Amino acid sequence: MSSKTTVRLDTSVLALDCEREAQRIADWLRHGIAQRLHRRGAVVALSGGIDSSVCAALAVRALGPGKVFGLLLPELDSSASSADLGRSVAEHLGIAYELHDIAPALQALGCYRQRDAAMRAVFPAYTPAWKSKLAIAGGTAGRINCFKLVVQSPDGEQHEARLPLREYLQIVAATNYKQRIRKTVEYCHADRLHYAVIGTPNRLEYDQGFFVKNGDGAADLKPIAHLYKTQVYAMARHLGLPEGVCQAQPTTDTYSLQQGQDEFYFALPYAQMDLALWAHRHQVPPEDLAEALALDLDTVQFIYRDIEAKRRSTAYLHARPMLVETVDEVCA
Repeated sequence: MSSKTTVRLDTSVLALDCEREAQRIADWLRHGIAQRLHRRGAVVALSGGIDSSVCAALAVRALGPGKVFGLLLPELDSSASSADLGRSVAEHLGIAYELHDIAPALQALGCYRQRDAAMRAVFPAYTPAWKSKLAIAGGTAGRINCFKLVVQSPDGEQHEARLPLREYLQIVAATNYKQRIRKTVEYCHADRLHYAVIGTPNRLEYDQGFFVKNGDGAADLKPIAHLYKTQVYAMARHLGLPEGVCQAQPTTDTYSLQQGQDEFYFALPYAQMDLALWAHRHQVPPEDLAEALALDLDTVQFIYRDIEAKRRSTAYLHARPMLVETVDEVCA
């Protein structure tokens, strides 16, 4: 944590001078891409979500629309609205873009087959016609985080069960193909155009390890990793992005059942989680956060511990490859 803070704890602590910050990020992008990376432009994968949309808008501000290339990368479980929102952002910004359905590649790699096999180990009646998602449990109740598998049969009946470790790991490993194939496509176009790849995590995702190593965690620049999700929404409105994007709620867009990020990974919805992370960083006493969020003290203490636990358990995702000894001639 950083030094203790004695400010009134409410959403005002996340207030942002959007124009000043947008210009600062645009200047940083322009310098980083041209002077440090020696690239001609930027590639951004547009999911239709707030983070990738803001990153694309900032890249356009930095480089102009002619030097930003958008990618729409849907697959079988993607929401039908994702590609539409991504396309609306690309057209709104005036950038060139391409739609590339990655489902055939995922099928060839066994993504869906491996995932479905693990799900059938828990629910033998499960077939590809069913819908599914993972949901986190335990952390805010002071227990070790665990995951539940939630499935829905074609007749609409839902079932859920705690996932054994083996099946959990197989489902996650299989679905991580999605992020890694998307990144492969991004770097293919970056190589083709001699562009840099923009990563899109916000501070909450970056701090808490909500990304796939060598998947959406791979990028040449991450322009909003210091911004809380609340601030990204404010930036989207300031930059004049389409209303459908500005109002969209965060989802994983990874499983076929509708799923919020808080249901899958975070302890609270993003607005509350932003405030909790800010409070933890500034050593705000849990009693003050409990009052600000209208939660009981035990729950807030659990949330603080959950923040720390996620940082520890996901440190591996941020780590560079280990070397036996430093190679001094290569820049770090």
